[in-house]
Amino acid sequence: MNKLLSTLTMAAAISFAASAQSFDECVYTPSQTAFKVFAPAKSAKVVVNIYDNAFVPKPSKTVMLKRKGRTEFWGATIKGDLKGKFYTFDTGHGEFPGIAAKAVGVNGHRGAVIDLASTDPAGWSADRRPPLADPTDQIIYELHHRDFSVARTDAVFKGKFLALAEPWAVDYLSDLGITTVHILPSFDYATIDETNLDKKQYNWGYDPQNYNVPDGSYSTNPFDPSTRINEFKRMVHALHKAGIRIVLDVVYNHTHDIDHSNFQLAYPDYFYRRNADGSYSNGSGCGNETASERPMMREYMIESVLYWINEYHIDGFRFDLMGIHDIETMNAIRAAIDKVDPSITMYGEGWSAGSCAYDGDRLAMKAAASRMPRIAAFSDEMRDALRGPFSDDHKAAFLAGLPGNIESIKFGIVGGIAHPQVDMKRVNYASEPWAAEPSQLIAYASCHDDMCLVDRLRTSIPGISDDELIRLDLLAQTAVLTSQGVPFILSGEELLRDKKGVHNSYNSPDRINRLKWSNLVIFRDVYNYYKGLIAIRKHHAAFHLHTADAVRAHLEFIDLGEKAVAYKIKNLEGIDSWKNVYVVLNADKSPVEISLPASAYTAVVANGKVDENGLWSVRTAASSTVAVAPQSALIIHD
Repeated sequence: MNKLLSTLTMAAAISFAASAQSFDECVYTPSQTAFKVFAPAKSAKVVVNIYDNAFVPKPSKTVMLKRKGRTEFWGATIKGDLKGKFYTFDTGHGEFPGIAAKAVGVNGHRGAVIDLASTDPAGWSADRRPPLADPTDQIIYELHHRDFSVARTDAVFKGKFLALAEPWAVDYLSDLGITTVHILPSFDYATIDETNLDKKQYNWGYDPQNYNVPDGSYSTNPFDPSTRINEFKRMVHALHKAGIRIVLDVVYNHTHDIDHSNFQLAYPDYFYRRNADGSYSNGSGCGNETASERPMMREYMIESVLYWINEYHIDGFRFDLMGIHDIETMNAIRAAIDKVDPSITMYGEGWSAGSCAYDGDRLAMKAAASRMPRIAAFSDEMRDALRGPFSDDHKAAFLAGLPGNIESIKFGIVGGIAHPQVDMKRVNYASEPWAAEPSQLIAYASCHDDMCLVDRLRTSIPGISDDELIRLDLLAQTAVLTSQGVPFILSGEELLRDKKGVHNSYNSPDRINRLKWSNLVIFRDVYNYYKGLIAIRKHHAAFHLHTADAVRAHLEFIDLGEKAVAYKIKNLEGIDSWKNVYVVLNADKSPVEISLPASAYTAVVANGKVDENGLWSVRTAASSTVAVAPQSALIIHD
């Protein structure tokens, strides 16, 4: 088997070098349409079937494709205007819409011939990416289309792409102050029947079907191939006009299944890794894992990312289970993106869900971040040190006042870089710093595929009162939003969102996943804290110093024991309007005191309140102390 895979890889390498062709499978003009598909050179017959619509059982035309020279691409050109027609390829294993279809019919089983230029909304040619000087200048807000808008009473397009283009959504996100919306998978995925959207169906979309097409369930008309494309672009345009960037969650590491996947129907077993015994490797935990190291899978990923950038103006990518992909491929994607716009961000999960049939030292795990410049990874070190391990929902950590977590939180605060005051021997999950620059660490307390922070606090701290829960929620997010890395929050955390204790709610109904917008009134103080803290981060460079050298030069930790993390960001002349900033994160149920040099200070965060202009002021004499309230944060500056 390994010999066979080696032969397949070598053959594809030869074909790729010889072809210099892309996976552009359907190129339309009014006078002709060119079709092309990637398939084994020894295929007995490769055809394209033309259908008059997405449902008619028999094709109106079947055309044989010819192999293009020595490559493994097969193609043919059909004369006449095919706009509005549908197509499938067949390489001898069953019909499929291609592996890089740009438009599809309902449920994604047939490709669609459309004029992409006709899908552009008004003003699309003038659409511009909001500027970004450094990834750490972002505040990322992760949301799922349905979860975010389905329970919003004034939403017209509940659960749709267009909901994010509505004034209420744009105004809300702008008021909160986030810079970047991270949308969960929005490509065409397999588990929702788009012909029956009145039926209650739920999924987050981590089951890829057609990687280069927006999902029809989020459009107002999944039967029209152009509608989903136009509405996705309208969403992007509306957010861009508000100065908000968009990160797309991409899932190239696995497909919904193997036997019915477009990859397998095009070129059996080329796109998947196998174990030595011939079984399919399952590093994704979903039954399969793709082989990014193979030349044509690598090229496919590069082209797909560039397509979303060029056609849909996407501003960044979050790679699901990035640790399944190889380092060389991730760096190749980064290089290709940089040729378009270096400000486009890349980050991902620096782990896999199981062992992979590939050399572990060559996989894009977070430990390899230093070998993947300008690609970031999530810090589970900081996450679990704050609220407890992912593996046990009932175990608590720093927020419960438990010792042993300080160094891991400090590691997150400095952005995962080497820092002389972070003892790596006491950091969970990492024996050495893995980030070369703070922009390579995503700081977070919760995300979509785990308990949200409220549920985790209730589960890990039995009997917690509502008041204590709020204090600890705000404390956790203060750590995240003052980290030198890239801060990331789950949508609805600012509303004290809960998911009824469900750990992985990927297919849970609306009553579990929807944002409860009435909480905006009930917990207005919580929202205002998040909003105020976001504003402080955006306005003050002290909290995003951009480089590892700057962090080491200006950030100094202060020892306050095992129940509080304290540090100062010092000597900020020429960097920030604040000269020295002191941050204390106190998880103890008793006050702690911090000694401050003689000066005049202004507190901007204290006891669950935020005011960038100042909550209160104090002038200290030499060796004076300031008290920090229990289970709260203090940010004070001179």
